[in-house]
Amino acid sequence: MNVTLRQLRVFRAIADARNFSRAGDQVGLSQPAVSRSIHELEGQLGLKLLDRTTREVVLTDAGQSLALRLARMLDELDQSLAEVHSMAGARRGKVRVAASPTLSANLMPACIAECAQREPEIEFVLLDRIQQDALDSVRAGEVDFGVVVEPPDADDLHCEAILHDPFCLVLPPDHRLAARRSLRWSALEGEALVLLDHSSGSRRLIDEALARHGVRCDVRQQVGHPTTAFRMVERGIGISVMPALAAPPSGLAKLVMRPLLPRVQRSIMLAHRRNRAPAPLAQRVWALIREVAARQA
Repeated sequence: MNVTLRQLRVFRAIADARNFSRAGDQVGLSQPAVSRSIHELEGQLGLKLLDRTTREVVLTDAGQSLALRLARMLDELDQSLAEVHSMAGARRGKVRVAASPTLSANLMPACIAECAQREPEIEFVLLDRIQQDALDSVRAGEVDFGVVVEPPDADDLHCEAILHDPFCLVLPPDHRLAARRSLRWSALEGEALVLLDHSSGSRRLIDEALARHGVRCDVRQQVGHPTTAFRMVERGIGISVMPALAAPPSGLAKLVMRPLLPRVQRSIMLAHRRNRAPAPLAQRVWALIREVAARQA
C-alpha cells in the first residue's frame, strides 16, 4: 500500500468541506487534482470513501471511519513537525564535543572562547580524551561529534578535514641538529627519541614515516602527552617528533622546533556517525570550529 500524505490531507479537506472546490482551495490544488488524489487513495485502499452527486459529497461508512481517525492523526503529525521545525531555529542548548589531548590543549580553547562570544546561549562541553576514547564516544553517541586525528578505520563515520598539521623535530637549542633550518627524516638515524605512545592518533603516522624513510631510532620513552615529552627532551633523554600543533601558542621556551622534510602531516578532522547528522545547534559549533581551524592554518 502506497498512500501519500497529500492524499490523506486532500481527503480530510473534503471530509470537512464536503465540496471538492472548497477542499481544493484549502490544500492549494485544482479540482481535477483533488479528484485524482481521491481516486488514487481509493485505489490504494481498495474501497470507496466518497459518494459524490451533483449537489453534495457524502462519506461512505469506510470514509466516515477514516475521517474520524485521520483528524487526530494529522493534527498530531502537524504538531510534531512544528516542534521538530522549531529545533532548526533553537539558540539555546548543550553541544558535547570529544577531542584528543593535543587538540584539546591547542585548538579547542580558541573554539570554546569564540563560541562563548558568538553563541552565548550554547553550552560547549569538551570531553578531553585520548584518540581511541574520543572515537568511541562519537560512535556510541555520547557526544555530538569529535575532533580527532585522521582515524585509520572510519567507514562508519563521516569525516571532514579542517586542518593539516605537519610533523617537526623538537630538540634542545644546543643539539648538533638544531643548527639546521630544516632536517630530512634520514637525519634521525640512530637518534634517541621520546615519542607519544600508541594511544595517540599521531604515533601511527610517525612510525609510518620513519619506516618509509628507512630510519632506525632508539625509542627511549613513550608518553601520553606532549608536555611530558618536552620536559624529557629538556633533560636530554632524547629528541622528539611532534605535530606542530603540539607546541603551546606561547612557544617552547627551552626547545626549538625544526621542520622535517619531506613534509609529512596529519589531518585534523571533525567526525560524526555516518547517516546521522548532528543536530542544528551542533552543526553551528561544527562550522565554528572549522572556521577557527582555517584561521589557525
